[in-house]
Amino acid sequence: MVSVINTVDTSHEDMIHDAQMDYYGTRLATCSSDRSVKIFDVKNGGQILVADLRGHEGPVWQVAWAHPMYGNILASCSYDRKVIIWKEENGTWDKMYEYTGHDSSVNSVCWGPYDFGLILACGSSDGAISLVTCSGDQQWDIKKISNAHTIGCNAVSWAPSVVPGSLIDQPSGQKPNFIKRFVSGGCDNLVKLWKEEDGQWKEDQKLEAHSDWVRDVGWAPSIGLPTSTIASCSQDGRVFIWTCDDPSGNTWTAKLLHKFNDVVWHVSWSVTGNILAVSGGDNKLTHCSQAVIENKNLF
Repeated sequence: MVSVINTVDTSHEDMIHDAQMDYYGTRLATCSSDRSVKIFDVKNGGQILVADLRGHEGPVWQVAWAHPMYGNILASCSYDRKVIIWKEENGTWDKMYEYTGHDSSVNSVCWGPYDFGLILACGSSDGAISLVTCSGDQQWDIKKISNAHTIGCNAVSWAPSVVPGSLIDQPSGQKPNFIKRFVSGGCDNLVKLWKEEDGQWKEDQKLEAHSDWVRDVGWAPSIGLPTSTIASCSQDGRVFIWTCDDPSGNTWTAKLLHKFNDVVWHVSWSVTGNILAVSGGDNKLTHCSQAVIENKNLF
């Protein structure tokens, strides 16, 4: 049984589209159709509004915290086609960078693993995915995957930086192998895997199982074990769990976790990668443990 331990009165003036805790779980960022991003200190059961960020000109769909080793940095994306990266300096939040390279709504933003530096994936309704990288001295490099998804991209999620199984097979004293990969979901009903090779992003896998728009994808965190796991959810009401035990990453198997009676909007893994939270149009939040995921005995 999941119980409510705290509620936050955000005072947003319209629908809230996303809420994300920071790395330490002491700050909450929210975004809304009222075009604002708000940041709260949430400690000891209380809440304090520390920032009300205004810069978008349309509904703000998603927010994402960067790893704290780079400071207090938050990304937001909006219907206004913009991605804004905000940074806190001496207690004040300001724009660090504004990216305007998309031709339609930017629906999803996700920071890559900290091992790769500050790199942000952005998925847009124009069908493209942008990789925005800070190259130092607040200079930003852009790489764009055009036509990543026909009609539009709804979600992006990074893979763990460590190659599956590398922490088990790694010789003593040798650093693990790192590889840049992420997963995306789109209006073409597809889940796609992308990998960087020789500085260029290439489609690595195309996973087909959904019969309607893929609304969200989530690559499960890993501790270096041999299996890769991805969750995907769709307008078709279904949640699939994709697993790959193949060291080359070429063979993915889909398992239907559950068929809900309404659209499923979001999937989110716990930091240990063994619990999946699922939220949908039925106004319910469902938690699935590893045993449930493996056996598919949801109800």
